[in-house]
Amino acid sequence: MAFDGIVVADLVHELRKEILNGRIARIVQPEADELLITIKTPEGQKRLLICADASLPLVYLTDTNKPAPMTAPNFCMLLRKHIGNGRIIDIRQPKLERIIQITIEHLNELGDLCQKLLIVEIMGKHSNIIFCTEDGKIIDSIKHVSAQMSSVREVLPGREYFVPDTMHKADPLAVSREEFFSMLTEKPAPAAKALYTSFTGISPVTAEEICYLAGLDSSVPVKEYSEDVLFHLYTQFEIYLSAVKEGRFSPAIYYDGREPKEFSALPLTHFSGYARQESSSISEVLKTYYSTRSQLTRIRQKSADLRHIVQTALERNRKKYELQLHQLKDTEGRDKYKVYGELINTYGYNVAEGAKQMEALNYYTNETVTIPLDPTKSPQENAQRYFAKYNKQKRTFEVLSGLCKETKDDISYLESIQTSLDIAVTEDDLAGIKEELSESGYIKRKAVRKKVKIKNTPLHYISSDGYHMYVGKNNLQNEELTFGFASGNDWWFHAKQAPGSHVVVKTNGDELPDRTFEEAGRLAAYYSSMRGSEKVEIDYVEKKHVKKPKGGKPGFVVYYTNYSLVIDSDIRGIKQAD
Repeated sequence: MAFDGIVVADLVHELRKEILNGRIARIVQPEADELLITIKTPEGQKRLLICADASLPLVYLTDTNKPAPMTAPNFCMLLRKHIGNGRIIDIRQPKLERIIQITIEHLNELGDLCQKLLIVEIMGKHSNIIFCTEDGKIIDSIKHVSAQMSSVREVLPGREYFVPDTMHKADPLAVSREEFFSMLTEKPAPAAKALYTSFTGISPVTAEEICYLAGLDSSVPVKEYSEDVLFHLYTQFEIYLSAVKEGRFSPAIYYDGREPKEFSALPLTHFSGYARQESSSISEVLKTYYSTRSQLTRIRQKSADLRHIVQTALERNRKKYELQLHQLKDTEGRDKYKVYGELINTYGYNVAEGAKQMEALNYYTNETVTIPLDPTKSPQENAQRYFAKYNKQKRTFEVLSGLCKETKDDISYLESIQTSLDIAVTEDDLAGIKEELSESGYIKRKAVRKKVKIKNTPLHYISSDGYHMYVGKNNLQNEELTFGFASGNDWWFHAKQAPGSHVVVKTNGDELPDRTFEEAGRLAAYYSSMRGSEKVEIDYVEKKHVKKPKGGKPGFVVYYTNYSLVIDSDIRGIKQAD
């Protein structure tokens, strides 16, 4: 997550365009470290959200309103007193710092025109919202920082405001070539680290991008570069940052499937493995990115109990399966005891009384075998002993073979539920999985609890050729999709010998184009345990050839004829229906 100086520069660029010269109409403080400022502009009403939360500091324009607390906090009351109905006359960013300074013009108690500064610092755990006089004296802040909390800077009423220069970084928008060379060569660090530790506003992701554009290995120390290579790096550094100077931003979110991995205000070409979704507004990017990440985090937290149940059951079944296989291996020699019994019955008449072994020709293999005997028993009793041993191991083999298959099916089923949890994105998805676990007996259903009706629907995509493709999100949904929704001539896809979703393509009686087969195969690969693999084998067959085995677990199917394709799991470019 690169909320760096370049993103802040894009925000300042957007705010200047949207709210500069706007008049403050309302100030509320919904949370202890958050402000929502409503601004009236000629184009309409705008809302600016400013959050100084230590774990998630944010600034962006939003359409969403938030209720004000019954009693306004002191900081909010102070802002209302001084800058309520004030006009925003300037918005700027010092150097390329993660700081936004908003200058507000207002009338004081005597009716004189004066200015105040509202300074937003987006600096992780040090984030703050600071209210200052025009000459930089702190009036108050949303977080007070005393000398006991920080030896670098106090943020308290009456103190002078300044930006602490603890890292001694240079302004990347004003650095000369000689300064660039000097700063980088002084550091024995890899190129990317040397960049982001030398210049303000440059994040590790941005530093990697600059090295990538320059065609350099970012892990190589700068001191190993020649002067020509350094000059090439400086040239690329200047070209990349020229977009910031000229206000040429292109905000976007980078997705791994449906999960947002990164956002930026300038292109990140080294993120070629992710799908890039552009936006006209950095505020929209921030709002979408953090709301989606928040939703995914919330879903993962809520799925933790289900994951624990599934993982515990998996570990138990895997241990049981290993033990069953070990016991099954002990029965591999059972046929030998049957042969021993038969040979004793055939040749035992000439065995001497009290013999401990006998030799006989095995008429099945034409080899002579030595058979151990119990000297206290007669040949007939020895034969019966071997037949009894054979029959016992035969019964054990038959029982264990069935148990091994059941345990293996349980393991496959639980692995499929793990995959369903991995692709769950809503609480309804989790409710469906929880209901499935209840029906399967892994979760005890409360006596008063009614069966949950699954509200969510399969994922719906549209192929490049216009055909509708559906993806089940759990085993119950897979079963309904395949046996309740799909028609006989629709095509069915699944990752070969891997837990994953059923994918159904509605044909409408048409012969599907090759491109649609490939896109459906990619969906089956992506929504399986093979996600991320470059080569995934996919089985596909007309739905009429897919059968439900008698007594099979939810979502389990069999088919005896199918086609196969090998494809990657990249679903970028496949359109998802609304």
